Formats: sequence, C-alpha cells, structure tokens
Amino acid sequence: MKLYDSLRRERVDFAPLDPPRVAVYGCGPTVYDFAHVGNFRAFLVYDLLHRHLRARGHEVEFVVNLTDVDDKTIEGAAGAGRSLEEHTEPFVRAFREDARVLGLLPFSQHPRATEFVEVMTDFIKRLLAQGHAYAAADGSVYYSVSSFENYGRLSGCGVGEAGAVDAGRSRIDADEYEKGDARDFALWKAARPADRAAGAVWDSPWGEGRPGWHLECSAMSTTMLGDTIDIHLGGEDLLFPHHENEIAQSEAATGKPFARYWLHVKHLKVEGRKMSKSAGNYYTVRDLLDEGHDPAAIRWILLSAHYRSELDFTRAGLEAAATAVQRLLDFRRRVRELPSPPGSASPSGRPSGPGAASGPDTLPASSPLPSPNPPPAPGSPATPNLAERARCGLDAFLGALDDDLNVSRALAELWTMVREANAAMDAAPHGIASEDRQALLQALAGIDAVLGVLDLGDGSRRLEEDAEDGIKRLVAARDEARGRRDFATADRIRDELAAQGVRIEDTPSGTRWTRVRAGGG
Repeated sequence: MKLYDSLRRERVDFAPLDPPRVAVYGCGPTVYDFAHVGNFRAFLVYDLLHRHLRARGHEVEFVVNLTDVDDKTIEGAAGAGRSLEEHTEPFVRAFREDARVLGLLPFSQHPRATEFVEVMTDFIKRLLAQGHAYAAADGSVYYSVSSFENYGRLSGCGVGEAGAVDAGRSRIDADEYEKGDARDFALWKAARPADRAAGAVWDSPWGEGRPGWHLECSAMSTTMLGDTIDIHLGGEDLLFPHHENEIAQSEAATGKPFARYWLHVKHLKVEGRKMSKSAGNYYTVRDLLDEGHDPAAIRWILLSAHYRSELDFTRAGLEAAATAVQRLLDFRRRVRELPSPPGSASPSGRPSGPGAASGPDTLPASSPLPSPNPPPAPGSPATPNLAERARCGLDAFLGALDDDLNVSRALAELWTMVREANAAMDAAPHGIASEDRQALLQALAGIDAVLGVLDLGDGSRRLEEDAEDGIKRLVAARDEARGRRDFATADRIRDELAAQGVRIEDTPSGTRWTRVRAGGG
C-alpha cells in the first residue's frame, strides 16, 4: 500500500510501526456549529482509510478529537449566554448522529479537549523545562518557534519566513496576547472576559486561563496513541500552522518523531465556488437530509474524487450519485433473484435452484478480506468465468485503493465488474450457476465493506419490502397479459409502473425492472 506523505512530498510505501496495529489520529470538528459537507468530505476520507486498512487485515486504533474549547466555541457560548458545555454539547451530538447516518465506522475514541486540560498543563511544564516555551507577564505561555530547529519542514514555511506567518494569520493567535515573537504561538492563554463568561477557565501554575488550540491535539494524540503515531490526517487548511505547530511542540516534548505519515484532504467547492453562507451555497449534512437526499448519495459524492483532488459538490452531481447507488442496488437485486439452471451445483456439490446461493452475501465491515491476487493490468481482457471475474473485480477495487486511496480508479473497476457480470447474465437465459452468484455477491459485499453505501440509509433510499412485492406483482401481471396477447393491459401496467419510477426491460431471460431515481433518467 502506498500513501502520499505531505512531509516527504511523495508517494511512499506504507509500513506501520508495530504491525498489525496502525495508530491513526485525525483532527476532528470544532463543535461550535453543525458540521458542513466540506467537513464531512474530510471525515469520509478518514472513514475510507479506516475501512481499507481493516480490509487489508490491520488492527486500526483511530482517534478523532472534538475541539470543544477554542476561540470559536467560547465566542459562541458567551454570545448565547450559555456555558461552554451547554453550547457545545448539542453540536457534539449532531456530529455523532450525522456521522452515523453517513455510515462512518465508529472511531476508537472521540476525546474532548476539555477532558485533557491537566494533561496539557503537564505538557507545557515539560516544554518550559526544556527551554522551548516561556511565560509572558500576563500569565500566558508561548512556544518559542526559534527554539525548534526543524520548524517549517512540513509546510515549507520556515522560521524566518514572515510571509508564511501572514499566510496563516487567520489561524494564528492575534496580537492581543503578549508574546515575544510574532511567530510564537500560545500554549496557554490567560483568562479574558469572554472565557470567564463561558466558564472556560482553568487553574494553572501560570494563573487562570485555557489551553491553546494547537496544544490540544498533541496532548490527546500522545496520551491516547503514544509518542509516535503511524498516520495523522486533516484538511489541507490545517497543514499550516496547526500541524506544523503540532510537530514542533510534540517532538520538542518527547524527542521522538510525532507522525510517520501525514495525509491532507483537499478543499471542497460547491457549484464551482468556495462555500460560504453569503454565497448561498453553504450546506450542512442536515440541510441535505432535510431536503430528502439519500445518505448513501451524499456519502457517494463526497467519496467520489481522490482526496488530494478538489471536489466540486453540485446538485447535478448529487443526483448522479443517487443514480449510481441505485444502479448498484439493482445489480445486487438482479444477482440475488436470477434463477440458477436446474441441477446446477453449488461449490459444495449440492444441487441448487432459483435463489439458492450458498453462504452469506454480506461481510461485517470489521472482517479482514482474504489476501487478494494481484489486480489485472488495466485493459486486460475480461475473465470468461463469472466467478473468477468477480474475484478479480474485488482484487482490482482493493488494489486501486492500495494506490494512495485512488477511489476514482476503484469505482471504475467496480463498474467494469458490474458491466461484465450484467453482460454474462444477459447471455444466460436460464440463469447463472450458484457458484457464480455466490462469488458475485461476496465480491460486492467485500467492495461495500469499504465503500459503505449498499446498506446505508434511513428507509428513504431502499424500497420497502411491501412496495417491492407490489412491483413484482404488477410485473407478473404484465407478463401474464403479454402471454395472452392483451397488449392494452400490458401497456397500462407498464405506464402504472413508470408512474412509480419503475422501468421495464424485456430481455431473452425474462422481464427486468429497475427503480429510476429522480433526475437519474
């Protein structure tokens, strides 16, 4: 498996420090508001990596923090006349619920910054003792950037580059605090009126105050995962100064490398523009769900582009994602329902009939997949054997993700498998062998253990069983009417099905129906 390491600026082989354990830390949401689709693009990339590592047999320990104390949360709480906890708790619950609806696997831990203040003060003491920090007259404590020789190696913004500081000014402490160098950043901030109004004040050896934002992730990561972690993730906007500062303070305190691989997710645009409330293109996950959009479609579109490529989130793209998910659901239903030729044998040698696929067709997301064969070379001819084609499809899908999570190529491999399987089923009027059906379902389950869309949703996406049974009855009635050459009745039933969003196809192997999504054609 190869990953693009932002620190080395190249794709490198991934090898965990202590296999099979993989220690991963991802910068989580600042819980001052509901998370928007740009936030969830990054979090779904976290989930894709999480699922793929598990599929490859790694034991993943994945920590994603909750920033519940910083300037934004304090300003929000003070402005609303609430305590910090009262203000942030609804947004914590909303994030957890949105993550569940979008199918994110549970992370190992969701530490809150406010739970680690004592750890942070101990961290500051170590930095002071080592000469990497200093206390200001107002009771604040600052990290001395000039004391860390390798500052800037992640972002390319070195110690002497004033322009780099200006470039990151929006995420650097304003000059309202007394510090000796404009490049230095706060480890501890002396209490101000807004902090006191929000109840965001803790005792420390330097006086009452609160931790600096950058320190929070270092304290939580090293406490929960160890001094050196395997992978650190975040949005590209966090590369400087946040991640640069994490490296400086963590490595100065521990004397060890902080993270062995750094992954940064590219920004998301909406309808070709930067997302903003003033532009009217600002969407939270909840906005889209309230409009009736399918959680699986939201998940699909946010995962559809490579994490290091800019993603343009559009309404047309969301409708196309819904169509893609439905196409995959229709394919799975067709494989499940296509009969097997009479007398065909299952892999165990037992005769099989319609719907008699042996074994499960779903895999738990936590189950590692079998070690795959090398994926076929791009453009190689399709394997004539359907079961072998299914196995090759799974191998090729996972092989694409081994290449720095190349989800675009992985989806292309998925659709190649679907297209070739559909062609094989079209050419089999009496059905497919049981072993072929089982191999297809297992491959699809293995792919979806990573993709995570087929069994996602709150009921708005999948047809309810009674509705599906009703469609099947209408299809059977139409077939009967055609059999007795009552074409007027057959046409009427076709129109009735079309009104329900169901498309009918007459094929040599029988009538096929598919659900057509709005906007999906």
